[in-house]
Formats: sequence, C-alpha cells, structure tokens
Amino acid sequence: MAAETALIDVGVLFGAAAAVGVLATRLGQSVIPFYILVGMLLGTHVLGGIDFPALVGLDVLPHGAALALDGESEFVYLGAELGIVMLLFFLGLEFNVERLLASRDLIGKAGAVDLLINFGAGLALGYLLFGAFLPAFLLAGIVYISSSAIITKSLIDLGWIANDEADPMLGTLVFEDLFIAVYLVVATALALGGGDVGAAVGEVAVAVAFIAVLLAGVHYATPVLERALDTDSHEFLVLRALGITVPIAGAALAIGVSEAVAAFFVGMAFASTDHVTEIERLLEPVRDVFAAVFFLWIGLATDPALFPGVAGLVAVAVLATTPTKLVSGYLGGRIYGLDERRSVRVGLGMVTRGEFSLIIASVAIAGAGSGLASDTANAINAFAVGYVLVMSVLGTTLMGYAGRIEERVVPRLSEGLRGTPTDD
Repeated sequence: MAAETALIDVGVLFGAAAAVGVLATRLGQSVIPFYILVGMLLGTHVLGGIDFPALVGLDVLPHGAALALDGESEFVYLGAELGIVMLLFFLGLEFNVERLLASRDLIGKAGAVDLLINFGAGLALGYLLFGAFLPAFLLAGIVYISSSAIITKSLIDLGWIANDEADPMLGTLVFEDLFIAVYLVVATALALGGGDVGAAVGEVAVAVAFIAVLLAGVHYATPVLERALDTDSHEFLVLRALGITVPIAGAALAIGVSEAVAAFFVGMAFASTDHVTEIERLLEPVRDVFAAVFFLWIGLATDPALFPGVAGLVAVAVLATTPTKLVSGYLGGRIYGLDERRSVRVGLGMVTRGEFSLIIASVAIAGAGSGLASDTANAINAFAVGYVLVMSVLGTTLMGYAGRIEERVVPRLSEGLRGTPTDD
C-alpha cells in the first residue's frame, strides 16, 4: 500500500463496512456475508485493473493508483489477525475455568459426536474426490470446523449468547478449536514434509505443551490478573487487557499454535476476574471494528475467478455437509438436555464455516509440490474459498431465519420421534 494512498484505502475499507452495515440492518440480515461480498468487490481480483485517477478524471492521486484494496497490505492483514484474536477472546470471556470443567463431560460428548460425523464425512468425501489420504485429510478439516469467529459474532448480534442454545454451540466450538490446534500442526507437517507422519510429532508436542501452559495460566493466574487490571482508568484497563492478550496470541502464532486458541484461553483467564463485565463493555467496540476488518479481509483475499472450476465440488460438499452439521448440532443440543426446538437451533447455528477452513487451504498451497501435487493443492484452495463463502452466507441466513424454520421442522420432528404420522 503506497504511503500516498494508504489513508484513503483504509478510509474506503471502513466506509464500505459502514455502508453494508446499514444495508444489512435494513434487510434484517447478519452483516457478516455482506462484509465478505463487499471485500470481494473491492479486492484486487475484481477492481485491480481499474486506474482510479483515469476513471474519475482527477489528478489528486498518483497516476496508476488502483481503485482496489490490497488484502495483503500490512494494516488489513494485521487488522484481520486482531479481529480473530478479539472474537475468540470474547468467546473465552463466556467460559471461566469452573464453567468449562463443570461442562467437560457435555463438551466432550457433544464434541465427539460433531467430530465423528463431520470429520468422518469429510474424509469419505475427500477419498471419493481425490483418492489419497492427505487431500482427504485436508478436505475433512475444511468441512469439519465451524467458524468460531462468525458464529460468535452471530450469537452476539442475534442475542442468542445468553440463551440455552449458546451452551452446546460454544462448548462444541471449544472442542473444535482445541482439536484444530493440534490438527493444523499435523496437517502442516504432512503437507510440507511430503506426507511423513513422524515429522509432525515434535511440532505437535510443542503445540500441546503451549496449550498446557495456557491452561495452567488460566487456572492459577487469576490473582495476578486481578492486580494487573486493578485501575480506575478506562484507558489503562483497555491497554492492559490488550497488552496481555495480543502478545500471548502473537507468541502462540510464532511457534505454530493458533492465535485464536491462545486468545480464547486468555479470555477464559480474564473471565475469572472481577473485571470481566467492564472489559466486555469497554472492548466491545474494539472487537467489532477489527472483526469487520477480518471479514472484509476474507473477501479481499478471494478470487471469484476460482469459483467456476470448483463449482460442482462446492455444490456436492454443501449438499453433503450441511445435513451432517444439522444432525450433529441437533444431537449436541439433546446431549445438553435441550428440547427439540432449541436443539434444532443449535444445528442451524453450527452450519457456518469460515476462518479455520481458509487457514487449512493455505496449508494446502504451502504444500504444493511437496506433500501435494500443485494442481491438487490449487483445487483444494479454490474449493475452500468457494465453500466458505457459500457456508458463511448459508449459515448466518439459517440463524437469522431460525424462528421460521423451527415452526415448520419441530412439529414434524416431534411426530417422527413419537412414531406417528403427520397430518399431511
């Protein structure tokens, strides 16, 4: 991003986010798919060939300055990373250690059902399409992992975060995030190491050790955090909270552990302090700003030209894996003791895929020519982009229309469970 146009580009980024926010509100939809779509429209893949000064006939900007925004610019990239960190930090604030330990059996059962159904379906689909373990393993991760960032944002936007259905959704997301932290290390080692499982062992050990340290910190660091956050200044409280969270997330990323997982555990540690309510209130605007940058970045990094070549594959995956998430989510709700209506809502809420699927796609690209053939790696990347876009729109739409869907599905489901025919 050239220095002369950097501020204009950032202004366009925030202006576009504000504009689609108004549109989404008027349409009664989640703003997240709108962020992704407007990011695609503003990205270099769509507008990169348009010379802005020539288009408008102005000489204010340097000749050749593009209208498009660069998703690889330092501000956008770091802003997107902060968006992931803040969203997962807030997710952690909903789970203090006592609550997590009290729910460990339910989280384990619901998470295991989710893993077996969705990862298993992804492996089967991957073998059917590619006929080899590593591509199937990568595709299984892409279709298995729900989007913690998008779902958390949707829970907040729709007011579900305090409802009973939030518990199995958040619990399953916790299970998924813990699983994917180890999965990403294994997948990266396999992709870069030519498929050598043994090469992944050391990196997995480092990831597990780091997570264990974070868990210990969550359990024992509450008194330290209480003292660190003890201030009457809102400014200092915000700076101290960010000054603790962001470096830990960065350290995790530097050693190959997901920054999202690290931010989640830091949020859990903060949840045990007396400052949690004030932190949520003060950091909410910060979270929302950088979350918007994250979703815009997804769009900016997406090349629509990739879609035609993988449209059939995406369609098959959507048709195959939407029902698996609906089923596993519903079963998760029942494991938590919810009624049929709220269990259906859990299933609807878990459909969305997002940021982790794109991270797995980047692993495929990194392994091109090593663990994966280049054409296979490119196909997996293109598939992930199209799949995430469809599933992010579909998932948030299903959540938005959950009330209407429940009215139609639950009576029929109740009749079926009782073994009696429906009226029609």
